[in-house]
Amino acid sequence: MATQRAAITRSLDTQYSRLDALYKDIHTHPELGFQETRTAAKLAAEMRALGYDVTEKVGRTGIVAIYKNGPGPTIMVRTDLDALPMPEKTGLPYASKATQIWRGKETPVMHACGHDIHMAVWAAVAKIMLDMKDQWSGTLVFVGQPAEEGGGGAKAMVADGLFTRFPKPDYGFALHVGPGPYGYVSYKPGVWNSTSDGLEINFIGKGGHGSRPHVTIDPIMMAGRFIVDVQSVISREKDAARFGVVTIGAVQAGSAGNIIPDTALLRGTIRSHDDATRARMIDGVERTAKAVAMMAGAPPPEIKITAGAKAVFNDEKLAARSGAVLKAAYGDKARLMREPGSASEDYSEFVIAGVPSFYFGIGGLDPKDLAQAAKDKKPVPGNHSPEFAPVPEPTIRTGAEAMSLVLLDVLQKK
Repeated sequence: MATQRAAITRSLDTQYSRLDALYKDIHTHPELGFQETRTAAKLAAEMRALGYDVTEKVGRTGIVAIYKNGPGPTIMVRTDLDALPMPEKTGLPYASKATQIWRGKETPVMHACGHDIHMAVWAAVAKIMLDMKDQWSGTLVFVGQPAEEGGGGAKAMVADGLFTRFPKPDYGFALHVGPGPYGYVSYKPGVWNSTSDGLEINFIGKGGHGSRPHVTIDPIMMAGRFIVDVQSVISREKDAARFGVVTIGAVQAGSAGNIIPDTALLRGTIRSHDDATRARMIDGVERTAKAVAMMAGAPPPEIKITAGAKAVFNDEKLAARSGAVLKAAYGDKARLMREPGSASEDYSEFVIAGVPSFYFGIGGLDPKDLAQAAKDKKPVPGNHSPEFAPVPEPTIRTGAEAMSLVLLDVLQKK
């Protein structure tokens, strides 16, 4: 392993200036799900220049890059491509000022989830594996997946023949950056994160003048009551030992302070680790919404629950094997997670399609900043925060090294 790590470091040293430019360019020019045309074209060009066989527009804006290096297993390495519809507030010199159309409106766009880090790591690993191709044998399938942020990009790629038009992987690998210290990795066999469901409720009232609420049915009152009351589903109906979250992230109602509108639209998310808890929460959400409308004398609300990403399940044997590699490489900086995370990720579609996988985490923030924040008892910006800003070089280097090590392990020559 020491020899491998030294070779990986040499490769990263020779290519890091290119990776830094790639990362900052992608960060400055983020694109939303299924709109990642510039991003995909840039990564496709990178992979072609390295000698990979590249196919574009798989699952609309996805890319597949293949490199065959003799007999052996077929291994998938996946990165996500898309950004989030939100303004950047990091103050970085390469901060995004980009906008795109989101739900019919021009909206600021930012790589607030770290997918730009993932892409830089992905490109780095592609070059490392070629630099070390005398040490492994098999086929690499590098996948650039669109629309991870709730857009169904993984499902779109599978539907477009990802595992029939191209070699089906024996194993799949992916990683995600988070607000932990850079230089650290985390891993876990079995369930890695949560199932996600989309929630949309339209409360239907009767509009009128704000000075005469008695002749109206106020949908904003219904929305407010629901937002508060639905939390009782979590605190009083769900098993307290089971993970479950209902969050309302968007409220759209009204146009002026003195007008009671006809409708109030809520959008949110439901997260869970197991099917029983998920079913209990969905039932509670629907009952609460209907009860709120009935109390107000309003028509039944329009309720839409959209199944999202399922929980990612790490293959037990592969996770034990790859986790041991990370532990040997990073020692105390390789952490075994005790419980699944609360975020969701549609990489699960690849697992469901029959690809045993290992999905792991890397930290992205300065350990000194984290220590100071803990001392000051202040939260640090995490994924989906407009201030989330991983430190590029140590984060990219750790991610690329960790991914390369687990790939070299499963691709080692017999």
